[in-house]
Amino acid sequence: MRAHRLALAFTTLVASLAASGCKKAPEPAKAGACPTCVTATDHGFVPAHLEVAKGAPGSKVALTFTRETDDTCALDVVFPELEMKKPLPLKVPVTVEIPADEARTLTFQCGMAMYKSSVVVR
Repeated sequence: MRAHRLALAFTTLVASLAASGCKKAPEPAKAGACPTCVTATDHGFVPAHLEVAKGAPGSKVALTFTRETDDTCALDVVFPELEMKKPLPLKVPVTVEIPADEARTLTFQCGMAMYKSSVVVR
């Protein structure tokens, strides 16, 4: 009987969260996933942090951004330090090349600066 009550309480909780519009948290990047791919979701950029290897002078690394939803303000990706802004059309991969010739952290964000993430060049 106790197990039945717990199951009923859990079901009620899940139903009330769904009815209130509570959204599921973004899933972490899966192991083996593309190390330079970023998805724009209704919760922001996933993963929120990338690491790339430092290269030779003048080298760049290509990052691929894909917006998966219209329910987000991440309609663009902006790299403020690089003065770069790229539109993110729905479900269309967009490649952005960033400098990878010196160790540093570069912030990227949505056009409204509500969702912020970073790329660490090591």
